[in-house]
Amino acid sequence: MDLQNVVSFTDYFVICNGSSDRMLNALAEGAVDSARDTYGIKGRKQGDPSAGWVVVDFGNVILHVFAPEQRGYYNLEELWREGKTLVKLQ
Repeated sequence: MDLQNVVSFTDYFVICNGSSDRMLNALAEGAVDSARDTYGIKGRKQGDPSAGWVVVDFGNVILHVFAPEQRGYYNLEELWREGKTLVKLQ
């Protein structure tokens, strides 16, 4: 989601789902490892998979990894609807 002209704290959101606590953690950790190894970018991970939402802050990109129930509840796509959805995969 492109938020460059909407907010001042980041440029993009990446929003995805995981089907279990273990998957939420694996997705977040995989993103942290890949960004570090490929681009030398350090991500800050916050949240607890058992709560259904893990956030990784890479600075100009923020990754949100949700359990399906929390994604529906927080509905970031609607909350930040002024941003532009760049890619949507099902």
